[in-house]
Amino acid sequence: MSGAVLIALAAAIGNLLQGWDNATIAGSVLYIKKEFNLQTQPTMEGLIVAMSLIGATVITTFSGPVSDMLGRRPMLIISSVLYFLSGLVMLWSPNVYVLLLARLLDGFGIGLAVTLVPVYISETAPPEIRGQLNTFPQFTGCVGMFLSYCMVFGMSLTPSPSWRLMLGVLSIPSLAYFFFTLFYLPESPRWLVSKGRMKEAKQVLQRLRGREDVSGEMALLMEGLGVGGEVSIEEYIIGPDSELVDNQDEKDQIKLYGAEEGLSWIAKPVTGQSTLGLASRHGSMANQSMLMDPLVTLFGSVHEKLPEMGSMRSMLFSNVGSMFNITENQEKHEQWDEESQKDDEHHMSDGSGAESDDNLRSPLLSRQGTNAETNMGPPTSLSMRQGSNLMHANGEQASMGIGGGWQLAYRKDEKKEGALKRIYLHEEGGAGSRRGSIISLPGDAHAEGEFIHAAALVSQSVLRADSLLGQQSIEEAVETQPDAVTKRPGWKALFEPGVKHALIVGVGIQILQQFSGINGVLYYTPQILEQAGVGILLSNMGISSDSASLLISAVTTLLMLPSIVVAMRLMDFAGRRWLLLATLPVLLSSLIVLVIGNVISLGAVMHAVISTISVVVYFCTFVMGFGPIPNILCSEIFPTSVRGICIAICALTFWFGDIIVTYSLPVMLTSIGLGGVFGIYAVVCALAWVFVYLKVPETKGMPLEVITEFFAVGAKQAARE
Repeated sequence: MSGAVLIALAAAIGNLLQGWDNATIAGSVLYIKKEFNLQTQPTMEGLIVAMSLIGATVITTFSGPVSDMLGRRPMLIISSVLYFLSGLVMLWSPNVYVLLLARLLDGFGIGLAVTLVPVYISETAPPEIRGQLNTFPQFTGCVGMFLSYCMVFGMSLTPSPSWRLMLGVLSIPSLAYFFFTLFYLPESPRWLVSKGRMKEAKQVLQRLRGREDVSGEMALLMEGLGVGGEVSIEEYIIGPDSELVDNQDEKDQIKLYGAEEGLSWIAKPVTGQSTLGLASRHGSMANQSMLMDPLVTLFGSVHEKLPEMGSMRSMLFSNVGSMFNITENQEKHEQWDEESQKDDEHHMSDGSGAESDDNLRSPLLSRQGTNAETNMGPPTSLSMRQGSNLMHANGEQASMGIGGGWQLAYRKDEKKEGALKRIYLHEEGGAGSRRGSIISLPGDAHAEGEFIHAAALVSQSVLRADSLLGQQSIEEAVETQPDAVTKRPGWKALFEPGVKHALIVGVGIQILQQFSGINGVLYYTPQILEQAGVGILLSNMGISSDSASLLISAVTTLLMLPSIVVAMRLMDFAGRRWLLLATLPVLLSSLIVLVIGNVISLGAVMHAVISTISVVVYFCTFVMGFGPIPNILCSEIFPTSVRGICIAICALTFWFGDIIVTYSLPVMLTSIGLGGVFGIYAVVCALAWVFVYLKVPETKGMPLEVITEFFAVGAKQAARE
């Protein structure tokens, strides 16, 4: 997956430039005020800082729909050009009005990068590491801030610091960003599929995944173009068609076709109410709450934490059946569904603590091939995935499904002639002794009873039965019906229940993030620390108050980097929701301590120490959760066909909140002081925790298309309640 990692790093340079600009304006505004005599004009001071936010807001209005038309890559190229031009104009700026124009151009570049980089990374990253890769923008942004603070601090030590040079240096790293976007970044494969450019999308996926066989993911990307429709939850017992077709009553069987040519299974529906169905109606035992959104418990049933195992794993349904049920003889094949039940009871009674998180990423079936191949006899060994590789018995790499332990399959729609049902499958929790290791089976009849118990999300496919079930390749299937696949749903898709529900989550978390005060504090960190009296801490070193605040800002930013690294490690393991719920109380506590330190008279030195520590904890905690996760979630929860429009709506919310906070902060500092400002932010953080607990689901490790299906199911369930 190194291709996807390098692509994400290259794209995240756009956020490095944003961080660079944030820190530069925070430091240079100290000198801009002196040159233009703005000490008594806080409104103009706030406008200089906020002008880039106004530019970002304006460009964001168009960025989503335009990126849906032109592509993600051209918009990132334009962003790099705008960064470069704004740096040159800021270097020249003869007066405050030209500076405002330069800041507006800078905002255009920032708006495109901040809005589209998370979308681009989400659309190119594998599900298993999507959260980690989407934390790169936060990391590179902090790197840019640190480098910029170091630069500004060094310039502040000179006899005549030049704010024009501080701001103009932005043009140099923007050239590197331009080079990478123009010559290295490919177009998003999901966008290419949405335009019917299948061959290009396949080539990009092969480059990103480092393998030739990407047919399963190609099918997934096309299915992602379908918005809305009826989604049902079903359960199956599944086995290879070559083993079951001759031994079972065909009237109770459904033939499932895989996205890869020649792959098919026989599935038997399981009757009765599933655990997932119960969770969607009543909530899980661990998350019972009358106020909690049913969507949260629905997603939570996928990522349930078992107390006796202490690890995250898949819990779509209760443990009814294992990954493989190995029978002793041919007669037991006739009772394969009953045997799976008995096998599960045995595993549940074991209560083994040896289960690992590899189970969440296990393949449904590790055998693939044509009927001719499967009829040649059982393999000498059956391999399960280790890490990210799924191997055949002969050692060749096979299909990896669609990621996160999910498989895409199809079946004929009995109600519509020529129509297909798409089925997202996930195997249920298996044996505690199975740890993703290789299970070797002897080459006799013992290897013939491989069945799994799987959960299924079933909805209408965008493909037709006559093409895909005719054993055409995915590309050929689309070429026979390009209009049906690439037809855009338009604005009316925004009113689909799942999309509306996702917009509530996305817009809500963006509002709360901004009014927690992060960008206001970020832009004015040097002034806040100067007002807190940090100059006292460094007075013995002969450093001025301005330089001292810049130095502490640089150190604070440096301390944020390891915090982001920790968030990277936890994003795809503990999950987005867990990180938010764990870090928001710490964020709230740091704000309360900061308020107390400014309300109670503790002396100049103690006041400076408490303020500095509180700001450092505030920043470090923020970048672990509330910083990157809102953008990550917003890039994950919307369907491909309307992702650009929905992202633009969420981004507009982000920038409007940013403008209000940034523009009002100088006035608020003057009127209610530092303690009052942080008191307001503390109240918002408390409200944010409640919102996350009740409304924000866990999306780790799930393909984007599966996430949108779950939103459709959860939204309709919530509407019924």
